[in-house]
Amino acid sequence: MWIGISPIMADIITRFAPSPTGYLHLGHAYAAEQAFGFARKHGGSCLLRIEDIDHTRCKPEYTRAIYEDLDWLGFDWPIPARVQSQHRGDYAKVIVTLNDKGLLYRCFKTRKELPDGPYRGGPDPNEAARMGAQEKFTWRLSMAKVEAHLGESELPFSDEVLARKDIGTSYHVACCHDDALQGVTHVVRGMDIQPLTAFQNLLQRLMGWPIPEYHHHPLRLNDDGDKLSKRNHDTSIRSLREEGYTAEEVLDMARP
Repeated sequence: MWIGISPIMADIITRFAPSPTGYLHLGHAYAAEQAFGFARKHGGSCLLRIEDIDHTRCKPEYTRAIYEDLDWLGFDWPIPARVQSQHRGDYAKVIVTLNDKGLLYRCFKTRKELPDGPYRGGPDPNEAARMGAQEKFTWRLSMAKVEAHLGESELPFSDEVLARKDIGTSYHVACCHDDALQGVTHVVRGMDIQPLTAFQNLLQRLMGWPIPEYHHHPLRLNDDGDKLSKRNHDTSIRSLREEGYTAEEVLDMARP
């Protein structure tokens, strides 16, 4: 790792933002190569971000392994990396801002009570009583209010959860906030995340944040044609290193 120039001084800023819910595998190695490689090609900087807001799944040992694996693979990033769990107050302010704009509502529904398809709702008629009973709730973005706020109609989005019951924020909020804060100009990530881009652009518009350019690369698949997954215990960078493979060999294996 190296201490580089301040991110705000670079013309091109990308980021690699893994979640420490398991050890990095070959798919992550390929994704890192794409993000860091894009920055290097354009004379910019690639940041490392640890997206660990989900305390129910993320573990410190996996965070440490991310640093070790990426360093071993030869990737450099300005330090320190931004660790999202250390900045929950920043994301809480986003929720306050959107709520002050009248764009959010409390949702007390459980997953079983929600429809399988798109959901649009509104404030619970018994909200006061449920609040008095200290029932847990999520904060949802009201698309009806958003359309009125923007003067647009029939936007193709559900009332997405922007603050979960258990962690007080969401991937969308933390990700978009940090991209804006860190001056990310180009987001280089996998095709599996592409469907989320339009909603994230909407959130950026509502918050007045700049919208980066997005580049979505193909995924590294396993022999069955499925996406590599930590959950499926696909070959980890850590295990390959322990087996004696070199960083160059692992990166070559990671390429589709």
